[in-house]
Amino acid sequence: MAALQASSLLIPSHSSSSTGCSSKRVITASIQVPKPSILSLADHPGAAIAKKLVEELNTRNGYAFAEPLQMEVAQKDKVLEPRLSPTSSIETITKLYAILEAVEDRVEMHDNIGEQRDNWNKLLLNSVSMMTLTATTMAAMAAAAPAPSLRVCSALLFTAATGMSLVMSKIQPSQLAEEQRNASRLFKQLRSEIKSMLALQSPTKSDVKETMEKVLALDRAYPLPLLGAMIEKFPAKFEPAAWWPSVSNNSSHSRGRKTVTITERNGWSDELELEMRAIAQVLKSKDKQDYSRLGNLALKLNKTLAVLGPLLTSIAVAGSAFGGSTAMTVAAIAGAMAATVNGFEHGAQVGMVVEMYRNNAGFFELMEETIQATVEERDFNKRENGKMFEMKVAVKLGRSLSQLRDLARKSVASCIKGTEVDEYGSKLF
Repeated sequence: MAALQASSLLIPSHSSSSTGCSSKRVITASIQVPKPSILSLADHPGAAIAKKLVEELNTRNGYAFAEPLQMEVAQKDKVLEPRLSPTSSIETITKLYAILEAVEDRVEMHDNIGEQRDNWNKLLLNSVSMMTLTATTMAAMAAAAPAPSLRVCSALLFTAATGMSLVMSKIQPSQLAEEQRNASRLFKQLRSEIKSMLALQSPTKSDVKETMEKVLALDRAYPLPLLGAMIEKFPAKFEPAAWWPSVSNNSSHSRGRKTVTITERNGWSDELELEMRAIAQVLKSKDKQDYSRLGNLALKLNKTLAVLGPLLTSIAVAGSAFGGSTAMTVAAIAGAMAATVNGFEHGAQVGMVVEMYRNNAGFFELMEETIQATVEERDFNKRENGKMFEMKVAVKLGRSLSQLRDLARKSVASCIKGTEVDEYGSKLF
């Protein structure tokens, strides 16, 4: 507030005969503005309550500030600034962002090509089925009432169906589409890992190298081109898919940024190591072996169907070419069987089933290698934290921690008694 102070100075008037009476009043005013008082939350009556409330909220959220109400603006800005770990650098983060862009592009490519090859399977199957059924109908009509035009048309349609059936049997469009779906899923998983590293602000040069090797391994496992680089659809022996670099040389548990707990063994114990070895044994003897067995059966069935379909249409072509009632009857029967075989092979997507078994068996092989490489690492500081590793294994197998430990106890007991575990390691598939 301003204080108005006025003082009146009255100058006495002097009478003069020559001049009239005159009076003169001088008023002086001065405005004094006091210094503004400093606003302090500590002086406010409710400051104590507000301070206590903020401290309680900070404690609940897991943050601790010494003086939350007296934090300066410069300190706030400093807290919000990204803090790099001592082992990180701008160059490392830039490289990771470059790899992330490449991974994003690969996800888009595999999604698009997977959709395209799934369309191939549908369109080729519809085309082959329609041509085969049409030619079969013409052959049956020609067998009942001989007509050169029907015989020639059926022969041409059977020939075209044979060629397209050979192409489908060779490239297996349903298996190609499943390969691209798996590749897209794995690249999305790698993208999430890179984003987590960048969010933690702690990437190292070894992380960049490891991520680059994972990208190249995925490129080798799931190639995009068909000619020259396509995965062999009918190998002599069923082999699990392998989309990861060598775990022993480039394992995720050897990263330098992993936090070491107060204990010298980084959360590991002899019991936990025994548990992980038992889980790896179950995955190897039960899950992986079972999917390898199923994969071999599906592969043999796919081989048989891939040969039988074109063979039946070839017989139909020969029957249509020779003519005659008997030959046209044989052509009609062979055409009907070929339509059934092709419909089952590509309609039921047997090739996709083979690829699914390959991917599942590869997943269990990766789990087994990861567990073995982690347990065999002698430097506990280079291992991932034991409790964290146990939780990740349990989540990947679709189990709780108690269920995982029960499975390990069953595995150990079965080894001692010489019996077989009565359940599989994974509850997901």
